[in-house]
Amino acid sequence: MEDRATEGGAEGGEPRISGARWRLIGVLTALFAAMLLYKVLHTGHLEQTSLFYVGLPAVIALSVAVACRPKSVTGTALASVTIGLALAGPLLNEGVICLVMAAPLFYAMAAAIGLSVDAARRERRGGRAHAFVTVPLVGLLAMEGAGAYELPRDNAVSVTRTLAVSPEAYERALAAPPRFDAPEPLFLRIPFPRPQRATGHGLDVGDTREITFNPRKALGIGAHPTPRSMRLVVSERAPGRVVFDVERDTTLARWLELRSAEVRWRAAFDGRTEVTWTLRYRRTFDPGWYFGPIQSYGMKQAASYLSDTFARAARSAQAAQAAQGEPAAQGEPAAQAGHAERAGQSAGGAR
Repeated sequence: MEDRATEGGAEGGEPRISGARWRLIGVLTALFAAMLLYKVLHTGHLEQTSLFYVGLPAVIALSVAVACRPKSVTGTALASVTIGLALAGPLLNEGVICLVMAAPLFYAMAAAIGLSVDAARRERRGGRAHAFVTVPLVGLLAMEGAGAYELPRDNAVSVTRTLAVSPEAYERALAAPPRFDAPEPLFLRIPFPRPQRATGHGLDVGDTREITFNPRKALGIGAHPTPRSMRLVVSERAPGRVVFDVERDTTLARWLELRSAEVRWRAAFDGRTEVTWTLRYRRTFDPGWYFGPIQSYGMKQAASYLSDTFARAARSAQAAQAAQGEPAAQGEPAAQAGHAERAGQSAGGAR
């Protein structure tokens, strides 16, 4: 009813713009401002900093608050962010994983500004002006990684498990070409890269592994799948320990910089083996308070997946050896080959 009333015309017969049209103007203004900011940040190679992930949703919310007077600034700002995210794939050639990771932060920033403006309007304190009260805080958050300051970037995560295989069997599995199954954790299945095949063997210094992943499929109009792979080389070797350095990576490079994978194994009780996988990486996205925990959790899931992958290979080798009637190696009772593995320590936390 309110929108219709404003359509009819003011005194003197002059037409007036309805509230709905003002909201449309506000949304379009917000999206245009966001697109312009993206182009500027992309030109300056700042699209992985907080200026993008904090500044962009803030610009959308502030533009909505200033350009129109919606009944709910929060609702209109969130709707604008949703439209912007939907357009980011085809227009900016972004992948699914980037949009999924960025969406919660975009919505949180837009909601924070929108709620403050709506609260001010309810208290009749001038909503449009009140929107800019949040600018100093947004500016502080947005400057992380853009030259003003940054949180620690180098990180390491470790996962330790006690497996129902012998140390000798696990070492042989590590030395053989890896065979990857589909990841079980939901976090790694949607929509992370999946290893498809691998070549290379051996645990001597200089031995390599070449891992091919499923192609990257961007959402851009006319975009073609991009091949992804990772090359690792053995850089350190000792009894019960091997370190693989990442020599080349076109798989995770858009998300983080994986440096190395260290594996330690030793005999445990009852013929089992304690195995620890440690992944070292460098965070490349800001803000750190948001992407840091997400990447840490993702790396822990990846370390668990790698540990389980080689445990399956070791168990299969033990079972085949037992079926052929060959004598088990020391600490390899055949009866234990099919036992379920048991966590020795909780996953996570760098040792």
